Amino acid sequence: MLHFRQNGVLMRSLFLPLLLIFSFISTILPGQENALWRAGAAAVDITPDYPVRLSGYGSRTTEYEKITQRIQAAALVLQWKDEPPAAIITVDNCGVPATLRAEVLRRLAAAGKNIADERLALHSSHTHCAPMLEGVLTNLFGTDLSSEHSEHVHRYTQDLTTWIVQAVTQAWEKLEPARLDHSEGKAYFGLNRRLRSKDGTLQNAPNFNGPTDRSLPLLRVQSADGKRLIATHASYACHCTTYSTNTIHGDWAGSARVEMQARFPGSVCLMAIGCGADQNPYPRNQPSRAEQHGTSIARELSTLIHRPMQTVSGPLTCATREILLPYDKAPTQQEWETHTADKNKWIARHARMHLAILAKGDKIPSALPYTVQTWQYGHDLLVINLPGEVVVDYSLRFKREFDPARTWVNAYTNDVPCYIPSQRVWEEGGYEGGGAMIYYTRPTRFATGVEALIAKAVHGITPPSFRVKK
Repeated sequence: MLHFRQNGVLMRSLFLPLLLIFSFISTILPGQENALWRAGAAAVDITPDYPVRLSGYGSRTTEYEKITQRIQAAALVLQWKDEPPAAIITVDNCGVPATLRAEVLRRLAAAGKNIADERLALHSSHTHCAPMLEGVLTNLFGTDLSSEHSEHVHRYTQDLTTWIVQAVTQAWEKLEPARLDHSEGKAYFGLNRRLRSKDGTLQNAPNFNGPTDRSLPLLRVQSADGKRLIATHASYACHCTTYSTNTIHGDWAGSARVEMQARFPGSVCLMAIGCGADQNPYPRNQPSRAEQHGTSIARELSTLIHRPMQTVSGPLTCATREILLPYDKAPTQQEWETHTADKNKWIARHARMHLAILAKGDKIPSALPYTVQTWQYGHDLLVINLPGEVVVDYSLRFKREFDPARTWVNAYTNDVPCYIPSQRVWEEGGYEGGGAMIYYTRPTRFATGVEALIAKAVHGITPPSFRVKK
């Protein structure tokens, strides 16, 4: 200490370069660590060039009339150091079933691109203007499809499987050193759609006082030098139902993708959906509104991209847990038989479908298998992926229980088996609380308590470091 005071000038001359060196090291170390990622992204056009029924709206009776926006499947393959690769997939479709996802995994493994089940996240955009797929919303139209229409749906299901495999394969082959960053913006066109009328019934209308999730999380993937944008991945908790015409269109999510890829040529945009099962885009029902909403998303993402973002490091730890969500008491065989005479064609066909199960000697399922998934990017980011049409209460809950700055919640992921109500929505009833189960051919609504079961499963595969300290 005495020596320092006596030789202040000399010591300062020695300390200055040392401080600069340490400052430089502290600056580059995060980048060096981030460059331990490898990433590749690709997109494939999945627009059919043949007629096919569209999903989403049960009032349609014909195959699509025209194509107003081409639709896409996109893939982002990530690898931290020498860990096994993981893949994020987004698909412009109302709902990609678990059976199709399983076939994608099988074909990738057969082609030497093996991805573990827990390391693949497949997100449906939930646009209601994309082709119907086998195994999803099987009672959507309340009637059997003609043999011709069924064949076209089967053909598209097979084609989509092939296209998704192509997207992942192409992304895999583009793997290169990369850096990942995370940020979060806001979007405002989504509003709660469960409005209680004066007589107590629930209406599908804007509820300005209802719960919403405005967050717009973004994962930015750049080349290792930060000079080139490889991909963007984002999601927003809102139904993709601005469009209602019988035409092929990606709705607001597709429009956001188109706008982002126009703003950042050569990059791939992957748009997913958060817990937006009880949220609608407003204004809606006009084609121009989808582009308007998509542009607002792209504008916010572009702003985030050009601002400082949080570095995302590895390792990438992926986990899944399957649970059973019990159904409420199902109708008896006599009650099913009575329902077959109902004037509502959806109720009548729903009953016939379950009587057919009984006629084969099989039992009506008493619970729905349900698999939650979590991805943990080191200590920097927690992504929770939930199957089905999940209401907003889930994302709001998990952002209370886990660090909201590091928590990202997606729905419509890996399967879309039905609506997933929270306890609040279950008690209130209505379409999301159980009424929509008939279109998914589920025997009845869920029993009470499914929210607690899902939350327990998510907590069971999430490290304590992400939990909010009480």
